[in-house]
Amino acid sequence: MSTSTATRVALVTGGAKGIGAATVGRFLKAGFQVAVIDRDAAALTDYCEGLGVARSAVLPVVCDVVDRPAVDRAVADTVKTFGRLDVVVNNAGANRAMRLEEHTDEDWDGLVRLNLTSAFYFIRAALPELRKHKGNVVNVSSMTGLVGQPKGAAYAAAKGGLIAFTRTLALEFGPEGIRINCVCPAGVDTPLMQSWARTQPDPAAVIRAQANMHLLGRLASSDEIANAIYYLASDEASFATGVIFEVEGGATLGYRRA
Repeated sequence: MSTSTATRVALVTGGAKGIGAATVGRFLKAGFQVAVIDRDAAALTDYCEGLGVARSAVLPVVCDVVDRPAVDRAVADTVKTFGRLDVVVNNAGANRAMRLEEHTDEDWDGLVRLNLTSAFYFIRAALPELRKHKGNVVNVSSMTGLVGQPKGAAYAAAKGGLIAFTRTLALEFGPEGIRINCVCPAGVDTPLMQSWARTQPDPAAVIRAQANMHLLGRLASSDEIANAIYYLASDEASFATGVIFEVEGGATLGYRRA
């Protein structure tokens, strides 16, 4: 990341809730200006208004991350507002539990576009700024991209693709001083996790099972994942690129040994 004395700028997708919201807060704490990207206009407004920071520090942008023209506009608006862009965090994503034969073509295409193609759109749009400022990207994948997941064919394929995408871009852009890294969480206590659990017959049992799949015996907090994302984007990780950072409480180790 550039060591310029100018205020640095981060863009975070899926930034109004969960890991994304925690990540926005972490960058603001470090003195960044932040473009907060989310398709949920109401949640975006509520979150940004509740941050308690100067309006000049935050740019809320309503954007569907699978809409390429909207992505291009979001990046352009960020640069127009703040004058630069140094960090892109591709955090937006979602999953639906379905067996393979239950996936429609639309299910497959939608999940792959949301979890993988959106990162391609944002990185490509941001490249001129990343080149100018020796910026970097942090992609948010999942332990699912490393070990797979029953009833998660499209999601696992997309998250695994995001890992390969990260490594490929690290090779491609490292010589230009642009770092590309990836974080792989497991179970995180987010609104998405809680809302999914409430759709099950015994929500408390679901949360316990999710917690127990980690060797540490609990879910991660959004802040713990946000700290990992910020570390990879920060100057503290200035010699790290192509890193697949497994911040998953030992879940993949337990999975592989089971």
